[in-house]
Amino acid sequence: MQNGGSILNRRNFIKGTAGAAAVTITSPAIMSKQALGANDLIRVAVLGVNGRGKNHIQGFMELPGVEVVTICDPDIRVLEKRSQEFSEKYGKKVKVEQDLRKVFDDPEIDAVSIATPNHWHSLATIWACQAGKDVYVEKPGSHNVWEGRKMVEAAKKYNRIVQHGVQLRSSPALQEAVEHLRKGTLGNVYMARGLVFRWRADIGRKPVEPAPDYIDYDVWLGPAQERPFSRNFVHYNWHWQWAFGNGDVGNQGVHQTDMCLWGLGVELPEKITAMGGKFLWDDAKETPEVLSTSFLYPGQKKMIEFEVRPWCTNLEGGTGVGNIFYGSEGYMVIHGYGKYETFMGQKREPGPSGEESGNHYANFIEAVRSRDKSILNGPVETAHFSSALAHLGNISYRLGRVLEFDPETERFIRDDEANALLTRDYRKPFVVPEKV
Repeated sequence: MQNGGSILNRRNFIKGTAGAAAVTITSPAIMSKQALGANDLIRVAVLGVNGRGKNHIQGFMELPGVEVVTICDPDIRVLEKRSQEFSEKYGKKVKVEQDLRKVFDDPEIDAVSIATPNHWHSLATIWACQAGKDVYVEKPGSHNVWEGRKMVEAAKKYNRIVQHGVQLRSSPALQEAVEHLRKGTLGNVYMARGLVFRWRADIGRKPVEPAPDYIDYDVWLGPAQERPFSRNFVHYNWHWQWAFGNGDVGNQGVHQTDMCLWGLGVELPEKITAMGGKFLWDDAKETPEVLSTSFLYPGQKKMIEFEVRPWCTNLEGGTGVGNIFYGSEGYMVIHGYGKYETFMGQKREPGPSGEESGNHYANFIEAVRSRDKSILNGPVETAHFSSALAHLGNISYRLGRVLEFDPETERFIRDDEANALLTRDYRKPFVVPEKV
């Protein structure tokens, strides 16, 4: 099919590959699943297959006893391409859907893997839990703080296995690194630093235009308020629009915010401050190019610093995407997803180090089979906290002031303006419910 094919032809593509249409739902029905045996096939649907979802397909298809049976994306052209690639690589057809609600309706699907834009992550997770599906959800787990808590509540209420896509938690090397932080190899570990120095170019300013017929733009918008279509955000550059993304601290940065929390053994901070801005490009990005954020834990005498840089820059500790932990006896550098080094004393002499990645998808599937949440390396609670850290920093940046936060209530102290940014106005029927 050519890209310029008719709407009718594209509808025929969906119908021909997906079979009979499912009933569109606005409140998925609750279904129960029995524990899966070691030899039972686990059937997975991948939601969002333009970018990160390609890795999800490959990751699950490589596991024994697991099969990706459905792919879902609002863009038919993306579905056409992924479907063809799937057939060529695996020698079988895969079902396709444009509307993720139809995936939740399918009783044959055991788990969904979510790689949609950020603004869909929490609602898709909640709907999947309500429909009896287990969930692997990309970072950030949430688009705002309030809906992240609702995601945690849904996983608990419906007893679902929910894994957050921070694969560094499945690295044996980084698990070893955290053990060093816990047992005092670096002495008193008081501060963590997160680094996201990525090459982010000028995206220009593209005009508003009618949504193309090959995209179900209503589904793409989902929980976000109505907004005219623009190629400024469909597909990848939605990351830099507040309505859909969270900037790089809420993109790549959630791996590193998560590492900060994991390494220090903390959750939500009590004081937040952030500064930054756009200094390089006069383009359509709304989120800052440069962002420096500090999070204070006064009761625990710990602190997190987080920095985003977009262009030409130096490395820190030999890394541009990673973490640095500071202790009274030395410091530790985390490189990416599976390597750490330590440097001891005033002379920075090399200490313990290690490098080994892990399989985050396999960890999720093991938990699905056993129905044992305790073995998840990235459980739903970590999705909420690591994503919330990014959101809190963004709120401080947007308001331009230091904020005080109560981790128990997950509310700012005496600050209605800041509290209003903890959630959003949801567009019906794509509403995150107060009671999940």
